Amino acid sequence: MIMAMQYLISELTETSVYAIAAVIAVFVGAGAGIGMAIATGKALDATARQPEAESKIRTTLLLGLAFIETTAIYGLFIAIMLVIKVL
Repeated sequence: MIMAMQYLISELTETSVYAIAAVIAVFVGAGAGIGMAIATGKALDATARQPEAESKIRTTLLLGLAFIETTAIYGLFIAIMLVIKVL
């Protein structure tokens, strides 16, 4: 197993390393999408349980979604930079 990994690593070219890094950066966006779905679902559950706290829940949700979306945008930006080989 270790020999196989060493062989694979030795065969990597610069282009393949850029491609692997871009794929990893794109997965950041997929993770952000999953996180947004979970956060929205939890906010809906909280609003259903406590309708009087809707404004506080909404404010916190929107702030959290903004942070999650920023992470996704950074991942996309890094992926684009890797594809055009700026980094």
